[in-house]
Amino acid sequence: MIKSLKEEQMSVHVTTKKIIKEWTDYNDHMNMAYYVLIFDLAWEVILEKFKMGEHSAKTTKKSTMVVETHTTYDNEVKQGEEVDIVLTYFDHDKKRLHFRLEMHEKKTKKLSATIEMLSLYIDLNKRKVAEFENEKIKIMDDFISQNKSKFVKNNLVMEGKLKK
Repeated sequence: MIKSLKEEQMSVHVTTKKIIKEWTDYNDHMNMAYYVLIFDLAWEVILEKFKMGEHSAKTTKKSTMVVETHTTYDNEVKQGEEVDIVLTYFDHDKKRLHFRLEMHEKKTKKLSATIEMLSLYIDLNKRKVAEFENEKIKIMDDFISQNKSKFVKNNLVMEGKLKK
């Protein structure tokens, strides 16, 4: 549940994670690799809604693979703190997904990190890029329609990478 009005207007809450000791380093804060891990776990929640996550990979041999990322580290987070992951942008074309996630420290609402990604839809049998099935396009388009007013296009590094 999103607490801040600003966040509510400009994002879709995906998940909340508590920072564990194993994710911290000798600087006494979360190591950079674990920011990406948390974003990846959050993205998996969304992929399951689009029927493109682990279940799809195992049963239909169709999945996604990230081909480009841009990550910012804005404020450190420490062991025991909770972070909210929100989706601030999502779009697609016939073969690609473009999205941006933000991580906010739950108590202070401070922006901790962002990640923008471009993924391709893959036929795992051929290990080649594939086009989305009509069912998946409808699911994604319905999601966009329901949430478009919460998405913001500013600060996108990969804008223009979709082929619409």
